[in-house]
Amino acid sequence: MSDYTQEQETQLHPLRLAVREQGDIVRELKGSKAPKADIDKAVSELKARKRTLDKKEKEFAPKDEFNRVKLEDLLIRRFFFAPAFEIYGGVAGLYDYGPMGAQMERQLIQLWEKFFLIKERLMLIHCSALTPQPVLRASGHEKRFVDMMVKDLKTGECLRADHLLEGHLEKLLASKDATPEKKEECKMLLSRVDGLSKAELAEMLKKYNVKSSTTGNDVSDPEEFNLMFATSVGPGSSAQKSYLRPETAQGIFLCFKRLLDFNNGRLPFGACQIGPAFRNEISPRAGLLRLREFNMAEIEYFINPAEKDHPNYPEVADLEIQLLPKTNQVEGRPTAVMKLGDAVEKKIISSRLVAYFVGRIYLFLTAAGVRKEMLRFRQHMDNEMAHYACDCWDAECKTSYGWVECVGCADRSCYDLQQHSAETNTNLVAKVDLKEPKIVKSVEVDSNKGLIGKTFKKDAKDIMARIAQMTPEEAMVLQTKIDADGTADLHVGDKSFAMTKEMIKGVKEIEKKLHVEDIQPSVIEPSFGIGRILYAILEQNFQVRPNDEQRTWLRLPTAVCPLKCSILPLSGHDEFNPFIKQLSTELTVRNIAHRLDDSAVAIGRRYARTDEIAIPFAITVDFVTKPSGTVTLRERNSTKQVRIPIGEVCAVVEQLALGQVEWAGVQGRFPEFKSQEEEAATAATA
Repeated sequence: MSDYTQEQETQLHPLRLAVREQGDIVRELKGSKAPKADIDKAVSELKARKRTLDKKEKEFAPKDEFNRVKLEDLLIRRFFFAPAFEIYGGVAGLYDYGPMGAQMERQLIQLWEKFFLIKERLMLIHCSALTPQPVLRASGHEKRFVDMMVKDLKTGECLRADHLLEGHLEKLLASKDATPEKKEECKMLLSRVDGLSKAELAEMLKKYNVKSSTTGNDVSDPEEFNLMFATSVGPGSSAQKSYLRPETAQGIFLCFKRLLDFNNGRLPFGACQIGPAFRNEISPRAGLLRLREFNMAEIEYFINPAEKDHPNYPEVADLEIQLLPKTNQVEGRPTAVMKLGDAVEKKIISSRLVAYFVGRIYLFLTAAGVRKEMLRFRQHMDNEMAHYACDCWDAECKTSYGWVECVGCADRSCYDLQQHSAETNTNLVAKVDLKEPKIVKSVEVDSNKGLIGKTFKKDAKDIMARIAQMTPEEAMVLQTKIDADGTADLHVGDKSFAMTKEMIKGVKEIEKKLHVEDIQPSVIEPSFGIGRILYAILEQNFQVRPNDEQRTWLRLPTAVCPLKCSILPLSGHDEFNPFIKQLSTELTVRNIAHRLDDSAVAIGRRYARTDEIAIPFAITVDFVTKPSGTVTLRERNSTKQVRIPIGEVCAVVEQLALGQVEWAGVQGRFPEFKSQEEEAATAATA
């Protein structure tokens, strides 16, 4: 069923049709291998039409009454998080997590470990955040991990050039004075801002007279800004240029050989790392959604490229999930709810293995508190994916900032291992059993290791490794050259070494019968932005009590609540102290994180305070506790309470916290709590 009225559908239909028609043109041009200029022009037009459709759909979308100001007031006032170095004025893009935020993040990571580390039997590693320059040069980060930056010519403020141009164009589009021709021109440019070169950005900034969005001052020409934090390891002239890692994945790739050995040399296997990454964002905004230091949880699942399946795939095949395939985006169609199994059968998702991880990501996010209707998986368009990627899906959570990417799930092929293998002359491969033996032609190079070592000294090891890796064709060319000229150059990396007849004695062709073969593994990479997930959960679970706009609270799932229980004595009477100590001691023994609030404010106000920090259960010690040996247990979401023996309440809280029982089951076992006056009247008439 459509989310739009008949009148709205009437307006949206021609826009969707226009997107679909242009999508067909793009496909036809690509299929006929048309000139690149024609394809680029058609893609730009497709993006412009899609942007128009997206804008109209957003205009028709139900208005969200969410109050971000109230949420941020709660989160900062109750110290979930706050700007880092606040008393020194703070630093943009850096935040400190307070007691509630840090504990919630810890609970979220523990839930992640349950869903992935334990369930998938992953190997957890912890790698250095300091990364030498050659590593990130090989991975491509040093060259490509850049944004275009401009500076305010008066204040020196740095701004991201593409965002500045986009904001200016959107203002022009909204302007009543803009002509239809100018608006159409802006739409076309907006659709290709992401792909503009440095020179093109500079030209457009000047053409549209773009000023600083904060001061209105002129800005400089754009320049490339690498987003990695540069540093050095070691003192003085011996210092090695390094960076703080921009992601946690590279450390896993570099440990591949040891991980493979630990897994007895067999594929498939998965490794993961949880920890901080660093990106020197030009002008970070949007709170926890765009930080310069943030926690990630990344999985690298190494597989045989010919076997992209998972034994537990049937567990997720029937999950119905909101998907936004690239075909829907090209044709202007909205998200579609479908079973993962159907998406694989229709070849929307490239493999059962990718679908399996999409399903596991969905189950984790919804268990952590992301609402199903506010979660979608968007497939990357062909022009978004890295050249080496086969398929990529982003788990996007709807927030007041729009749809925000919180998890990426990519089939990265074998790119990273190939890059590091080439850079280091290290054979990063795995052996797989062949179903049938096969005969292959090979060569044996008879080399004089002693002479090579004596001649080339420290380079000898790399030379011998290169000789061992030579293809039959390369070896025969080398031998032919030596036979003809007496010497031949052997290239190792960016160096060249002269090989003589004495060093290379001969090359012999042989046939080998192989029962196993070396393959370069492919990698499936689910990558989780912990801070973004945490913020999305907080925003989607922010609530206001009916008829009381000042009583804001968080409806978090118990699994990620920072604290599981509170102890609230009804008054400060000394006679309550033994019961408080008994409850606190038993909760501690049961590893239940809890909080004591024995302040003098009214009990209703204390309930509200525990609701604000998402504590799901509250034990109240009241004046009935001593004579009856009972306390009350309150559930946050419903605010309902039951009266329960003090000797049983901690065990019940533990069962609730672990998800072993539901609140409805507790209500069925114990009497509903009534006010003291009502309980006294009931006792008198009994």
